[in-house]
Amino acid sequence: MYSNHFGLTQDPFSIAPDPRYLFMSERHREALAHLLYGVTGPQPGAGGSGGGFVLLTGDIGTGKTTICRCFLEQIPSGCHVAYIFNPKLTVTELLQSICEEFHIAPATNAASTPTVKDYIDALNSFLLQSHAAGQSCVLIIDEAQNLQADVLEQLRLLTNLETSERKLLQIVLIGQPELRSMLERPELEQLAQRVIARFHLDALTERETTQYITHRLAVAGHSKSLPFDLKALQRIHQLARGVPRRINLLCGRALLGAWANGLERVNRTVVDKAASEVFGTEPARKPGSGVTSTRYILGAIVLLGLGLGAFLRWGPQQPPAPAAKAPVSAPPKAPASAPAVIAPVAARPIESLEALLPQLPRDINAAWRELAPSWKLPASDVDPCQSAATQQLQCYRSANLSLPLLRQLARPGILTLQSGKEPPVYALLVGLTDQTATLRIGTDLHTVRLVALGRLWHGDFATYWRAPAGYSANLRDGSSGPMVDQLVSELAKVDGVTPPAAGASVQMLDAALRERIRAFQRSQGLKPDGQPGPLTFMQIDSATATNEPRLQTEPR
Repeated sequence: MYSNHFGLTQDPFSIAPDPRYLFMSERHREALAHLLYGVTGPQPGAGGSGGGFVLLTGDIGTGKTTICRCFLEQIPSGCHVAYIFNPKLTVTELLQSICEEFHIAPATNAASTPTVKDYIDALNSFLLQSHAAGQSCVLIIDEAQNLQADVLEQLRLLTNLETSERKLLQIVLIGQPELRSMLERPELEQLAQRVIARFHLDALTERETTQYITHRLAVAGHSKSLPFDLKALQRIHQLARGVPRRINLLCGRALLGAWANGLERVNRTVVDKAASEVFGTEPARKPGSGVTSTRYILGAIVLLGLGLGAFLRWGPQQPPAPAAKAPVSAPPKAPASAPAVIAPVAARPIESLEALLPQLPRDINAAWRELAPSWKLPASDVDPCQSAATQQLQCYRSANLSLPLLRQLARPGILTLQSGKEPPVYALLVGLTDQTATLRIGTDLHTVRLVALGRLWHGDFATYWRAPAGYSANLRDGSSGPMVDQLVSELAKVDGVTPPAAGASVQMLDAALRERIRAFQRSQGLKPDGQPGPLTFMQIDSATATNEPRLQTEPR
């Protein structure tokens, strides 16, 4: 919206990891050099053996993923790359993902499920063939702090795949600072000893923050004087703490605010207002104006610890702000800018899943009806899926969903549970944390351990989903229409770019669009087949923050 006002050809502060906007501070250049050294530096006969781990860490938003994209563009020819976006996987799921990224098919019977050994044998064969052809192989794992200890141990074992001359697989781990702490654990000492290069990416200095903003504006076509005054730049660095992603969020909103007020340059007042909108940061107060945040905190402690009645009886220790003129009998009102203080809610006690089984329905239609209110569907005795269809919703059911994918979908649904040869029962999942699941039975919520759930749930999951207009399960190349238009628009939002204007051109399913679909599917842990099915659209809904029911992710 503000592009023309400031002479820009595109949004300079998108948070998408576009390598064109990569600002190479000294630390960023060193980080990229470490990655390239880890892949190309330690060659046989040059003081190294090849292989092992390369470690890149940094706080959230410091530019790790963007550096990785730049690194991928500079990887030498003849190097095969597997990129894992979603590391919340089991050992088998990780090996499957690696083989899929390298386009390796494990040799198994059609009737049997591949085992860990099948995947490793296939991977070893591929690595040996690549080595014989003079090619190298690199595995990159983003968000590696989410890897489980057993998965990290399996990665270490993968570096044992070697010839007499060198190791066959280079592994790059990219993650947040806790990844370094993980590798300091005694049980991971063997892995830590195989790290051949490590680098931590720090935040930008104040001078680099100004250079970063100038660089991004220039890439976006800006050629005039900087649209931020000196005090605004200093305030941006202070509020964003030198973190590139926070700088992007703050600068983008500040430019929008300046445009909305007809200003040619962003000043500190505009920055403070923008910060309150994107970070919830309260603008700086003038001395003596209003009540200090310390008094709000003390007031909150009194309210929570002693009760509202005692607070009103004793009163505040200092005179209230002039603006507060509420009657003595009414609860005092904090100004709108004061941060709300919410008492923590105690987590529910863990219950036995086996004890809950008799309360669960054996008819899946009863479970569908229990799920319906989450989608604001009317209660009905008719077929729930037929009733949903009248509200432009469809029933979806999968027989082989994994827990990581269930967590990625993050929407309530029906789990099929079965103990031994007993008839299956159906549980309504409404919440999921790292260790527990929350089930709703009637109006009551019950928390059970994921381990207990895993013994009875074998991957069968059902939920409602809103299909796009003109949805077809088998799109062919050259297809067009509302479904393809929606797909292109939503993928653009996921990529952080401006969606094409409605009617600007006819959108078609072609090779380029299928590759964008595959890239998104890989990033979400889905099968990268380029065919936009229900799971792909559900994940797009999740990525674009579509207003659909969501799983609770905090204890209640």
